[in-house]
Amino acid sequence: MSTVLGIDLGTQGVKVVFYDFLARETVAVESAPLDIYQTEEGIAEQQAHWWINALRQALQQVGKDVRQSVAAIGVSGQQHGFVPLNKAGEVQAPVKLWCDTSTAVECDAIMDDFGGYNACIEEVGNPVLPGYTASKIRWFKDYHPGLYEQMDSILLPHDYLNFYLTGERSMEAGDASGTGFLEVKTRNWSEKMLAAIDPYRDLRECLPDVKLNNGPIGELLPSIAKELALPPGVPVSIGGGDNMMGALGTGNVTAGVVTMSLGTSGTVFAYSDKPVIDRKGNIAAFCSSTGGWLPLLCTMNCTVSTELMRNLVRADIAGFEAQLEASNRGANGVITVPYFNGERTPNLPDAKGCVLGLDSRNARPENILRSAVEGATFALRFGLDELTKLGISAEQIVLTGGGANSATWRQVVADICDTPVTVLKHDEGAGFGAALQALGMLEDRSDDWGKLVGEHLQRDPERSLDPRPSAVDFYIDTYKEYQRAAEKVAELYS
Repeated sequence: MSTVLGIDLGTQGVKVVFYDFLARETVAVESAPLDIYQTEEGIAEQQAHWWINALRQALQQVGKDVRQSVAAIGVSGQQHGFVPLNKAGEVQAPVKLWCDTSTAVECDAIMDDFGGYNACIEEVGNPVLPGYTASKIRWFKDYHPGLYEQMDSILLPHDYLNFYLTGERSMEAGDASGTGFLEVKTRNWSEKMLAAIDPYRDLRECLPDVKLNNGPIGELLPSIAKELALPPGVPVSIGGGDNMMGALGTGNVTAGVVTMSLGTSGTVFAYSDKPVIDRKGNIAAFCSSTGGWLPLLCTMNCTVSTELMRNLVRADIAGFEAQLEASNRGANGVITVPYFNGERTPNLPDAKGCVLGLDSRNARPENILRSAVEGATFALRFGLDELTKLGISAEQIVLTGGGANSATWRQVVADICDTPVTVLKHDEGAGFGAALQALGMLEDRSDDWGKLVGEHLQRDPERSLDPRPSAVDFYIDTYKEYQRAAEKVAELYS
């Protein structure tokens, strides 16, 4: 047996996926949870050593014979996190995460120094939004100047796991495009944006060169191989952000496919062979990890919303599905605008979640749960509309993430978006994408992603479905009602 190992560093846990590429079957999937430190001020942090401990814990659940079968490794990671290292390779501070909204002031300051919101989009491709890495660096400089002076390297979460595994400090274009300081058209670091973050220091000296092509960044260190019971010398691919690896894991490597991820955050994105720049800034102009670009919309509250509501009404997973079925389309008039962690799209870092339309007849658990599902989906439907305006076609939506396990939610997506929904048999998303990237490196096939994913991804016909015309018609008006509600909530928190 020969396997490729995909490692997915998420917000809530670390997952490991072992894929037997000869038998074309996943032989082991395990995970370990992660804590997160959050405050009312918008701080969201993790310790980097928590990631290492969780990786060890996840791997320990896999038999040694499977671990010893690994021929190559790929790493996926949550985007935008800021991991500062000193010359000794030590992490200098808790890692500010993608969902940290505490640096909104720094975002505004950087954009002002750069020349304004529109100038950022024009020259770099993206505004500097809360959550992106750029403002976290400015914050670190201002609040921890002593440590900042000792900073030797800037890495992202998946880069740090690569560093742990190989000792190499590396970045690739996909994840790097989520920093806010990569010029996405040329895929080079923006000197002007880095100067806006810190005009007195050349931050390029802290950044690895941006890799554009998949290949080994290094080999698994002997000491780490022994610690993890993996074969020494195994090559490690460039890896990527979770959205970029999610694109690989869902076959989103050619035009016409749109991936929608129903995870902690919600994302909707598509492949493009040329840069896609949204002058309004709603769609992030990201690069892919397969040589192209990946225009993407991200919401900060997807399964966050449903989990909060599920805990509120004390429903377990089985009860959650049953109560969704018990409610009607439109949740009998209840509307949830799911800005519980603030929001990125629209850019409302201080916003709060709001449940509207409750009365003495509809204030029931099933309607609250259904409205959370519909609200999260409406927010992603907006992203699909914006992608379409930019010339992206959506012939099918490939659904991934924890929310895709709900049959009712899958149908809600198809109906609200009026687009067929596909679910794959290999539904480990970003973890499986990282494994496929490792396989592409191993077989030297990284210039033929379409054929590679075609060989290893299969549609699950039992969980895939089409939109229902009557429901599509119903949701046209309900979506408009949601948009009006979202506009009013935005006024409260602008």
